[in-house]
Amino acid sequence: MNARANVAMWRERMPAAFGPSPATRALRAAGLALFLAWLAGALWWFGFSPQRLWNGLSGLGTIIVLMVPPSPGELWVEILKGMAESVAMAFLGTFLAALVAIPLGFLGARNIVTATLWRFSLRRVLDGFRGVDQLIWALAYVRAVGLGPLAGVLAIFTADIAVLAKLYAEAIENAEKKQAEGVVAAGGGRLSAIRFGILPQVAPVMLAQALYFFESNTRSAAILGVVGAGGIGLQIAERIRVRHWDEVAFIIILMIATVAVIDWISGRIRRRLIGAQG
Repeated sequence: MNARANVAMWRERMPAAFGPSPATRALRAAGLALFLAWLAGALWWFGFSPQRLWNGLSGLGTIIVLMVPPSPGELWVEILKGMAESVAMAFLGTFLAALVAIPLGFLGARNIVTATLWRFSLRRVLDGFRGVDQLIWALAYVRAVGLGPLAGVLAIFTADIAVLAKLYAEAIENAEKKQAEGVVAAGGGRLSAIRFGILPQVAPVMLAQALYFFESNTRSAAILGVVGAGGIGLQIAERIRVRHWDEVAFIIILMIATVAVIDWISGRIRRRLIGAQG
């Protein structure tokens, strides 16, 4: 069999190995054209233009120039109080959400609750809560309980419950079964198997996720404050309103430093817990 016949035989047996077929190439070209048309339509709909983009960047450059050098201003004590309030909001909201999410995570795990209808219903409820952003919850709670950090704490708490419960349920489902089976084989009941067989495996994961959410919520608390939910966001909004950009820059640097410190502390806690578990 000559080389040409050999190539023809393998092309017939494995056509995908010799490149896409004409129909596949035409389908890809049509998909690319459709995507480009959608992209162009979206840019036109949003009023995108090089001139508008250049004007926006020029205005942003002016603001950055006004931010230098950063200054705490005369009301620097209020800034520090707002930052402390944001950290407290993030910690309290995340802590309460993590506590409530632990039992919800076990109730939503396939290897813990075998009732499909119950598990499906619980997960759909959690999906509904995850579909509402923290900012929307903050607006609702500001209307319900009034201005202040309580609305921010409730917004963080409500928004994080569903997300943490889903993450916890997935961690529980991926836990090693042999440890729980060993507890049962030693005479333990179902609760003992969960307590001593599954919980020690997923506890470091749960803590790591809660610490990450605490770090993330510290940043989110600044946005919640803009809508009246307390914290450093209120200080930012007031200074933007009066165009004190040097003080805005100081607040941004303070937020970055605070989040960095929280991340460093969280990392040490995670490493210590994982080491203790090992």
